[in-house]
Order: sequence, then C-alpha cells, then structure tokens
Amino acid sequence: MPAKKKKTQTKKTSSGSRFLVIVESPAKSKTINKILGSQYKVLASMGHIIDLPTSRMGINFDNGFTPEYTVIKGRKKYLSDLKKEAKAVDIIFLAADPDREGEAICWHLKNELESGKGEIFRVSFDEITEKAVSDAFKHPRQIDMDKVNAQQARRVMDRIVGYSLSPLLWQKITRGLSAGRVQSVAVKLIVVREEEIRKFKKEEYWSIDAILRKRDASALEPGTPDSFQAKLAKYKEEKIHVVSKEQGDKIIEQLKDEQYVISDLSQKEKKSHPRSPYTTSVLQQDAFNKLNFSVNKTMRIAQTLYEGVELGGEGIVGLITYMRTDSVRISEDALKELRDFIKREYGDQYLPAEPVQYKSRKSAQAAHEAIRPSLPLKSPKEVQAFLNEDEFRLYDLIWRRFLSSQMKSAIYSVLTVTVSAGDYKFKAGGGHLLFDGFLKVYSAALETGEEIIRIPPLEKDEIVDLAKLVPEQHFTKPPARYTDASLVKMLEEKGIGRPSTYAPIISTIINRNYIKRSGKSLLPTELGELVNKLLIENFPDIVDEDFTAKLEGELDDIEEGKIVWTKVIDDFYKPFSNDLEVAKEKMKNFKKQVVETGEACEKCGKPMIVKWGKRGKFLSCSAFPVCKHSKSITSGVKCPIEGCGGELIERRSKRGAFYGCTNYPKCTYTSRKLPSTDGEVANTSEGEIEEVA
Repeated sequence: MPAKKKKTQTKKTSSGSRFLVIVESPAKSKTINKILGSQYKVLASMGHIIDLPTSRMGINFDNGFTPEYTVIKGRKKYLSDLKKEAKAVDIIFLAADPDREGEAICWHLKNELESGKGEIFRVSFDEITEKAVSDAFKHPRQIDMDKVNAQQARRVMDRIVGYSLSPLLWQKITRGLSAGRVQSVAVKLIVVREEEIRKFKKEEYWSIDAILRKRDASALEPGTPDSFQAKLAKYKEEKIHVVSKEQGDKIIEQLKDEQYVISDLSQKEKKSHPRSPYTTSVLQQDAFNKLNFSVNKTMRIAQTLYEGVELGGEGIVGLITYMRTDSVRISEDALKELRDFIKREYGDQYLPAEPVQYKSRKSAQAAHEAIRPSLPLKSPKEVQAFLNEDEFRLYDLIWRRFLSSQMKSAIYSVLTVTVSAGDYKFKAGGGHLLFDGFLKVYSAALETGEEIIRIPPLEKDEIVDLAKLVPEQHFTKPPARYTDASLVKMLEEKGIGRPSTYAPIISTIINRNYIKRSGKSLLPTELGELVNKLLIENFPDIVDEDFTAKLEGELDDIEEGKIVWTKVIDDFYKPFSNDLEVAKEKMKNFKKQVVETGEACEKCGKPMIVKWGKRGKFLSCSAFPVCKHSKSITSGVKCPIEGCGGELIERRSKRGAFYGCTNYPKCTYTSRKLPSTDGEVANTSEGEIEEVA
C-alpha cells in the first residue's frame, strides 16, 4: 500500500470504507469487492464516462488535434456519484481493464476526480483472482500516458475519418450512411472476395482411385483390413492431371490389364504438436468453427467468465484471464500449477521435460498473458453446475487448449505406399496413433479429425489384385466467402485491427448494412459494394490494407513511447484532407441520378424512380416531396404460399437479413434465403417482421 506522507484523520465513504476502487462493470465490481474486503468500496463507472461529443467533430485542429472531451449523455449521474465518494477517501484505485482503452478510462476518471482529497493510483491485473488482485494493489502505479496517447490517437484518427466521410456519403448517396477507418478495409476484403467468386470459372478434373486387395487375405488376423484405396498420382514419373471423362476412360482402359505391384513402402513416425494457449483471434476462430459462436457471442461470454461467475459457496469467481490479448505468454505461477496438474492427473509420460515455449506475434503486447483458466485451476466438471450451456462450452474449450499446450506431442505411425501399374503410379497413406499426447485432453475429434486410414500389412514387390477402378468427376471451386472466423484470421494476418477491435468491426459493418450474413458466410450488400467503390476511387489509402496496417504499427509505437501521437495524426491528416477536398467535387453523386423504372406511383400516377437509402435501393415517387410514396424493391421471386400472389422483399431484423412477403401482415411467410436458391422456409414471428417493416 502506498505510504501516506503524514497522518491524517481518515474519512470514510458512505459505506464506511477508507479506499475507493473504480472498475467498469457491476459484475467486475462484485468479484473484486469479495476479494478486497470491507475497507474498500468498489464502484462501477459503467464503461466510458468521458468521450468525444456525438454531435460534432470535437477536435481542435488549430491546437495540435486536441480532443474536446465531454461527459457522455446519461453518464453524468455516475460521475457525480463517483465524485461524491472520492471526497471521502484517502486513496482511489482505478482498476479498469489492462489495455489501452482501460488506461484511457482511468485517465479520464483521474482528471475528473483529482479535486478530491484522496491520492489516485492505477492498478491492473490479467485475472480477477485473490492473488492477482492482491499483488496489483501491493504495487499500484501511475497512469501510463503512452497507452493513453495510443488510445487517443486511435480515437482521434477514427473520428476524423468517420466525421469527414459520413457527411460526404450523405451528400453523394443518402443520409444515415457512415464510413470507418478499419471497418472500411474489412468491407473491401469481403467485396473483393465476392468479385473473385463472380469472375471464377470452374474447371473440370477427374480423380481415379484403385481399390486393391491382398491376394492371400486368409492369413490376416481378425479385424485387419484386406483391401485399401490408392489414388492415381503419376504417369511416367510426372504428376498427372486428368481433365476430361474421355481422358479418364482411356487411362482406365490401360489400367485394367496392368499388374499392380507394391513398389515402395515408407514407414515413419510423425509428431503432431500441441497448439499455444488462446489469443483473442484464435479463440474467436475456434469458437466459431467448433461451437458455432459468432465473434460477438464469444466475446460476450468470455467477458462474463473473466469478470466473475457465482460458484455457490465460493461466491463470485473470475474463471479466465483477460480475453483481449495477442500474447501467448503464460505466467510462471500458471505454468508451475499447470505442469503439476498434468503430472498429478495424467502422469510423467504426458509431461515434457521442459515447459513448451511459444512465440507471440511481433506486434503482441508482451505484458499480457494468453487466455487461460484463472488460478487455482478449476476443471470444467467442477464449475459445470454453475454455468449455462454456452458458458460451459467456451470454458471447456479454453481449459482444454490451455491444458494441452503443455503436454507432449502426439505420435503417429504413418505408412506411405506406392503402387506401380505399368507407367502409372498410385499413392496411398495410412497408419495409426502410437501415443495420444496432448490429444488426451484436446481430442482427435476436436482437433485432427478421423484417425489415419488403416492399411493391411504389405511388403515391397508384393503383387496385389485390382478389385475396382473408381473415376470421379470434380470441378475446381471458387474461393470461399469469408466467415467470422476467416475474416478475423485475415485481419490479424494483415495487421489490421487489434484484439479489442475484431468483434466491433464485424458487428459495425453488419449493422451499417454493408455486409449481411448468409448462413455462416459474410456477403456484401449492394450498398456495401457502392460505398466500397466510391472509397477506393476517392480515398485509396483509407481502404488500403498495407496503409491501415502501418497505422496500427504506429499506434503500437506510440504505446511504447517511440513516437509522439500528434505527429502520427498530422502525417495522416494532411494527405487525407487533400483527398477530401477533391472528393467533394469529383465523387459521383448518386442522389442526382434519376433511374426510371417504367412503373407509375400508386398514389399520384407520377413515375417511380430508384433511390438509395441506408438500407439500400428502394422505389420512390419522382414527385417527392409533394408525394412521399415509396416502397421496397422486390426480389422478383413470387411468394411460395399458394394463392398469396405477393412477392418477396429483403427485410432486416436484429438477427440479420431475411425475405418477407409484400402482402404482410396478411401473409407472414419469411425465409432466410430466397426459395429459388435452396427452398428453405423459416417461419418467423410477426413481431420480428413488425420490428423492421
């Protein structure tokens, strides 16, 4: 505890506490309050209290890009209550999350509470456990202004882009649109992928497999396979490509009369190594692929696990470490406890002689830890009764990944077989698991799929019988559309965004109607493609991946104290402001475009024209504003309900885009996809349709 300069009569808060601790959320405050005891009063700021104003730019360009901060609407009461409590304590501890945003929250609070008599300190911890919190309070520090300035730089840069481009889009397309610095790059990635899919031309190719059988199968032990499947790989030692049925038929005719000989056998051991404990992006990808959780859902559940869950007699306990991290580091305490646990529960055969070392990305924040269960380690079974199904599944995933990360590698015996048939060669692979290693807890079904195919015992130069030749037609496939998981992976690989931004990026571009979900895939909307096109034409740097990654790197340099934050903003703003002035004159104006439809207004008879809104295109009466009649553009697909006669139009709800009948509410048919695409019918409640109608 920091030493007081002199003895003073200690005042107490309204609750009788000497020390005030401020965190962001009520859930976090309950967990910490249980750890600290009655001398501490723990209050929540409810997140940010101070921020840039919403009604204007809020940046003084003439005074070094100084932000003009203000109290967020609806948060004045929280601030007033905190100020009142601050006047009655000796020491105030600011304990927001251990990242840039948390540091900025603490800085704003310090500036507002400095008029009180208490000294103000910053404490931070990666896990909300008794040891971690107690250690943090034994070593309080001052606000890290480098972190604050990195956050200020991001906030100011994003404000400049958003509050400059959004009004421009209002002028050129329609009111209500917006553009963001990092989000626009994400939209571009999805649009470019969709363009690649449209341009893709599939090509035919064929595979030819041989089903081969041992001649003397009677000598095999019971349960041993007597046949195996090999794939045609080479012709005269060159890789073979079969591009048509005719070519395949000729090859098959030649192969029917050939002798099949085992020309090579290669048996070796192969190791499958454990993976590092989770970073934010990898957790989001795994939770999407294995648990079918959206990125937002994953982070929401992880936040609950981090801030604390009621565990019966134990009270509220934080179950995982901080979930926004790009580091794979494990603390010495956690490493020791984990290795002791593995030795005790699984034995020495599963424990490496030395701890497994993992290397974080170059840009990772070394002070952070990977996402892991908090100490002391609690197995998923211990806490299952206190978690809902989704919380348990995510905790179980984090637990297994962490536990397996310090276990030995799995070992396979892998057999590669080459079969010669005249000038042709077939390849087959098989084997079995010798030692499960880390797969003991991170199971094969979860991580590596089916066990390697079994092959009967074979010898070199052995002749095998051809049972059957199996030709199969294939077509090359276009690139896969992005999903939450693959988009996060791409953003991380390109250095765009940081752990705290991946989830907001995806939710923002969907909420703006620039991107929509189709099953698990992310597709651009027509509006998203239009906005992306205009930004590429007029602001190429804003949507350039390398340029955006460079800015992210500069934000990291600010945090490390290598660059003055205002210089980064100045270097960015000068070329951006020039592009902005040019775009105001040269950007194509879609508001002034008149696209006639040949359809008359049902209200006044004037021609209906196509206009853009923040939900995309719609039909409007050309006599607007005298006649305000408008309607959605239909998909051209008739409602499948017999006798309805309506057409399907795209609508939106909190759960994403769907198609509804134009005869609503008389007809309540809805579908997530057009029936002409897959015939799917998903009846949605009328309440959902009313919400977006």
